[in-house]
Amino acid sequence: MRGFVTDDDGNEITTHFYREGDMVIGSYIPNANAPVSIQALDECEVLMADYSAVMSHLNKDQDITEVITVAFQKLNIQLQSRLVALQNLDSLEKYELFLKEYPNLINRIPHYYIASFLGITPTQLSRARKQFINKCKR
Repeated sequence: MRGFVTDDDGNEITTHFYREGDMVIGSYIPNANAPVSIQALDECEVLMADYSAVMSHLNKDQDITEVITVAFQKLNIQLQSRLVALQNLDSLEKYELFLKEYPNLINRIPHYYIASFLGITPTQLSRARKQFINKCKR
């Protein structure tokens, strides 16, 4: 699955990829519209839970508290890594980080989604992929 936003010109910008077992949350604010849309890129099974019901068990049920805490920590780490990458890395470095963080996605999703996620054009992604292949051959 992927999370994305649509800019003022109607362009979709991929903000997140969700893998098997990830908790997919559209918004962390109850009764608020989610700023991010979610799209399934492959066949998947989605389990749904009422946000208020789950949160009412937080700190009362140790298992639920653990699941929520781990999910938020994982998401926080992913978002921090993504922000640093968008600001500080070149196209090749972004691509290498993507391969490290999402090793099983490269052949499962369209590359224009990956380019959007990395903040580069599809042409830049193609160049980065060629550089990576050449680097690995050495």
